Amino acid sequence: MRQQKTRTSQLRIIAGEWRSRRFSFVEQPGLRPTPDRVRETLFNWLSGHIEGARCLDLFTGSGALTLEALSRGASHVLSCDLSREVVSTLRGHLQTLQCDRAEVRQQDALALLAGPPPAPFDIVFIDPPFHQDLLIPACTTLESNGWLTVDALIYTESETPPAQLAFPSAWQLHREKRAGQVWYCLWQRQASGG
Repeated sequence: MRQQKTRTSQLRIIAGEWRSRRFSFVEQPGLRPTPDRVRETLFNWLSGHIEGARCLDLFTGSGALTLEALSRGASHVLSCDLSREVVSTLRGHLQTLQCDRAEVRQQDALALLAGPPPAPFDIVFIDPPFHQDLLIPACTTLESNGWLTVDALIYTESETPPAQLAFPSAWQLHREKRAGQVWYCLWQRQASGG
């Protein structure tokens, strides 16, 4: 049986229980791991919220956000990606870390969100492949199908400035930055007045 040559890259966990641990992941078309600098900014934004949080990592890719959230004390992370290789690699990393606080599903993110949530999530990471119009449908379905706690925090990455996109009206832009071609934002869900 001939072995295919696959290219791998490395990710580093920045802080928390597994600080400085490095893991390999298989490079794939459209896979853009969130750079260390951006991840550090994001988790500074989430400081005070990540400990004990239930997190959802859609389009998980390299698994960097899942591993970082768990390292920093998230109580549970549900990760979702279509790629069998991505899912298998992340499951292997979690096994290496002897971590049982995560569930990794090989599934289309929009199909996952179309179903009922296991329980609402406190923090959601949405970093879909670019130029496939997945971000806004994911955000809309997330909001309308009961996947979020009342005051959930939602992190998004996009190739388009957030002001030009139709995010759910219940979400308020909390933080926004740009790194190269990528806009990354943290949204705060607002409790609807009653």
